[in-house]
Amino acid sequence: MIPLILKGVRPYGEGDPTDVLIRDGVIAAIGSVEAPDAEVVEGNGAVLLPGFVDLHTHLREPGREDTETIATGSAAAALGGYTAVFAMANTNPVADNEVVVQHVARRGREVGLVDVHPVGAVTVGLEGVKLAELGTMAKAGVRVFSDDGHCVHDPLIMRRALEYSRALDVVVAQHAEEPRLTVGAQAHEGEQASRLGLQGWPAAAEESIVARDCLLALHAGARLHVCHVSTTGTADVLRWAKARGTEVSAEVTPHHLLLTDDRLATYDPVNKVNPPLRTAADVKVLREALAEGVIDCVATDHAPHAVQDKDTEWSAARPGMLGLQTALSIVVETMVRTGLLDWRGVARVMSERPAEIAGLPDQGRPIEVGEPANLTLVDPDATWTVRGAEFASIAANTPFEGMELPGAVVATLLRGRVTAAGGRIPA
Repeated sequence: MIPLILKGVRPYGEGDPTDVLIRDGVIAAIGSVEAPDAEVVEGNGAVLLPGFVDLHTHLREPGREDTETIATGSAAAALGGYTAVFAMANTNPVADNEVVVQHVARRGREVGLVDVHPVGAVTVGLEGVKLAELGTMAKAGVRVFSDDGHCVHDPLIMRRALEYSRALDVVVAQHAEEPRLTVGAQAHEGEQASRLGLQGWPAAAEESIVARDCLLALHAGARLHVCHVSTTGTADVLRWAKARGTEVSAEVTPHHLLLTDDRLATYDPVNKVNPPLRTAADVKVLREALAEGVIDCVATDHAPHAVQDKDTEWSAARPGMLGLQTALSIVVETMVRTGLLDWRGVARVMSERPAEIAGLPDQGRPIEVGEPANLTLVDPDATWTVRGAEFASIAANTPFEGMELPGAVVATLLRGRVTAAGGRIPA
């Protein structure tokens, strides 16, 4: 591998620009570097961060390659600054066995743009009735299990899953939604839903499951991860649970940090997501909880959909939004520009904590000599306009269409190899 010099970059956005030499996939020197044989990437003062890690990505393969593939999703991830993603289990067939998770991991390696880690289903077929083959999937390298898209709503099944997860040293990630409270739900239960005539999705449907599962995890001595936190009450429950010593972590999506249920006024299904967009008061609390560390990290819940599944009447539309190529900019808009996070904070919530939660030893590492060169270079002063049709994803269902957003990924490096640069995937 030819050595690489990142010239004139600022690790964590701090200090004067410096040079970083990368050799054999690791950071070899920082400062005054000499390597006549090296390729040079001009940083021009850009911010250098550890490569981002997404704990919540829908790559749709196998089964819905018309909406996304591991290849197109990996390209979107690399362009968004990601060096590792976790592919959710709600594929067809479901990733509830060793064969499917090995296929996903193998395809990720073949594409080679990001490290693709398959998430194993907690229950067979995501049906919430019988535990899936957690042990064999763990032996195949699965570190995170989730029925995302469905809640493991049976407390006995969830308790058993947590007990097994402790023995296997893996994480159970819960889609927190009490299904009996969300039958027919189409929007956050509140003034806007009432005004629009949409069936309400109550905050308590999320909060009650999070509270239950925190107690189950505490008693089992297991690790619980809460997917896509969306309400003020859930943040309160997490704060309470962590104070009691519960091993619980949580994620928030970029869209829940920026958008509110006011967006539903047009009935445009591009704004339909599960859990639904909440109120401005919830958004404020979620931002503060992320800055505080009550919510540990940002995860995209990248959910590509075909046109026919989104461009339809609201009640029939599938929930979900693209997220991989806009996540950084939304975090800059909501957390950096507001002063809630600095660039070290961005590294914490987009790289370090998700890598730690999932147990990835070579991701989210410090920018230091001898560390793996999984890195993201960011232009903090850039602005760009969102055009879903120009994304690497097959789908184009972004709620940020036409928005001008701050911050842009200049380059992404996976073990010292440039996987994205200048908005393109190298040939």
